[in-house]
Amino acid sequence: MARASQESSSSKRHFHWTKKIGTENDEVPTFKSSSNSIEEDKKENARSHAALLTPKKKLPAVAVARLRSVLSAFGKNRSNLPMGLGPRVVGTLFGYRRGHVHFAFQRDPNSPPAFLIELATPISGLVREMASGLVRIALECDKEKEEEKNRAVRLLEEPMWRTYCNGKKCGFATRRECGPKEWRVLKAVEPISMGAGVLPGSAGEPGADGELMFMRAKFERIVGSRDSEAFYMMNPDSNGAPELSIYLLRV
Repeated sequence: MARASQESSSSKRHFHWTKKIGTENDEVPTFKSSSNSIEEDKKENARSHAALLTPKKKLPAVAVARLRSVLSAFGKNRSNLPMGLGPRVVGTLFGYRRGHVHFAFQRDPNSPPAFLIELATPISGLVREMASGLVRIALECDKEKEEEKNRAVRLLEEPMWRTYCNGKKCGFATRRECGPKEWRVLKAVEPISMGAGVLPGSAGEPGADGELMFMRAKFERIVGSRDSEAFYMMNPDSNGAPELSIYLLRV
């Protein structure tokens, strides 16, 4: 009985020792790992909460004012611009017999001209050039200076151009707004898709000297860069070189 009691006591001590060892090896590390994870989560949540509560830095008042002015100017310019031109445009050349040549490019016959200029060349001289063969008209303007680069003027909005016809200098060309007189001519030739002819002059109209000559055709528009565009008159049979080509260059 004494030996059995001793073995039972020894067994109990062995059982408690084994449980203690198991607790130290298994439960304690697991508890420590869980505590570390909880602490890390708390720290991460604290950092996130602090980031949310931290106010964002405000832009300087000067930068905000400058940004607003740029955006308002951009919106104003876009609202005042005529409809943009696509790869195919309608081109009209017109002028009185003793007057200057006018060029107008429209997106379609009903839209206002996106580009309207008046050349110093008499229309009678241009007609003679076109009767003799192919005509190449180059319009050149100067690039903006360093202090004027922020204007961002589109090529079709340049006010003054140097004019060359088949390599010969022909004075200057000036960009015009489409007034009632120019719009009246464009509306008169609106049904004509391609062709040339003469319109009767308006009696009593300032600058109306005799009959008004016109030529109307479709042009293919090629944009090389923000400083170069070309317009090639499209032939109905799609054969041969275009009879009239107009080049816009900013140099």
